[in-house]
Amino acid sequence: MRVVHVSDCFAPRTGGIETQVGDLARHQARAGHDVHVLTATLGEGGERGGVVDVEDGVHVHRLGARLPFDLPVNPLTGARLTRAVLRDLRPDAVHVHAGVVSPFAFDGVRVATALGLPTAITWHCMLDGLADIGRHVVPRTRWRDVPAALSAVSGAAAERVRALFDARVDVVPNGIDLEAWAPAPDAPVVHDGPVHLVATMRLAPRKRAVPLVDVVAAAARRLPPGALRLTLVGDGPARDAVRARVAAAGLQDVVDLRGRLPRAQVRETYADADVFLAPARLEAFGIAALEARTAGLAVLAHAGTGVGEFVTDGLDGFLVADDAEMVEAVVLLARDRELLAAMRTRACTTRPPFDWEHVLAAADAQYARAAGLAAR
Repeated sequence: MRVVHVSDCFAPRTGGIETQVGDLARHQARAGHDVHVLTATLGEGGERGGVVDVEDGVHVHRLGARLPFDLPVNPLTGARLTRAVLRDLRPDAVHVHAGVVSPFAFDGVRVATALGLPTAITWHCMLDGLADIGRHVVPRTRWRDVPAALSAVSGAAAERVRALFDARVDVVPNGIDLEAWAPAPDAPVVHDGPVHLVATMRLAPRKRAVPLVDVVAAAARRLPPGALRLTLVGDGPARDAVRARVAAAGLQDVVDLRGRLPRAQVRETYADADVFLAPARLEAFGIAALEARTAGLAVLAHAGTGVGEFVTDGLDGFLVADDAEMVEAVVLLARDRELLAAMRTRACTTRPPFDWEHVLAAADAQYARAAGLAAR
């Protein structure tokens, strides 16, 4: 099968969509498919305007343009270049990966459906705030009867898409290599010393890294000195604000800002950690939280997010209502090491069902559904 993925963002940018599209494409290529990625993200050397890289068996078409801040859009020629590539490849399936604002991806939907190609769209975001407005707008646009198979990365995200389009919306979850993230058989369930908190995220406002520091500061004030430490992995535009908040809270000896790390070092960090914090309120899936959960960490996240797909409240973590409840959960686990041990034991022994075999099957089901819609 020839599969074309369309995504505004792709490597070398880092983030949830970029990581998942890249991993999905590579696993499909390893399974024997002819896989292409169309993206508006420039290459490492600024490749753009149609340059094709072959990375791990995947053909990556760089269709972006040189713009300020290397924005992954191409408003002038993106649609034309996409049309030319799709006409040339004539794929069996076009898989579009969408966020809240994805002009390149949405151009891909328009072009692919106009060419009569089987098209599947997966939303990697939470459409909170858009459904009430959008449900009145969508019926007046071409999206009303778009001949595409709609899906989202979690049940929570799918609910928002379903409310917007009043249509069938399936789930194509994110995936990870469960074996690679699983803890060592002899790994300790609870470490000696302070409870080691960890968070991995892009340091951007919507991920709420600054409020995360506030949560840790509030919990630390209620515990003896040295009871907690936090490792924050990631980089982004909120980096300076995070550093300033750490200094203002006097947490320089508690918070270790590690910056962006390769996956191998992230796994090493998790091997020495106890609890993963996911402070984002609009988390469509939470791939970093899934990796941490698979590594055997207790996970604290907000209820109503995609993290609820693989964390059971009270068993392998807590799904909290707000930041105040997250503070309470941190304090509780720092004081009750038996509860922390029980949560970590369950996380270590009960693997979530998000291996790549599961994800590839879900994607194939969408391609089959898309083919049926295109044939009507």
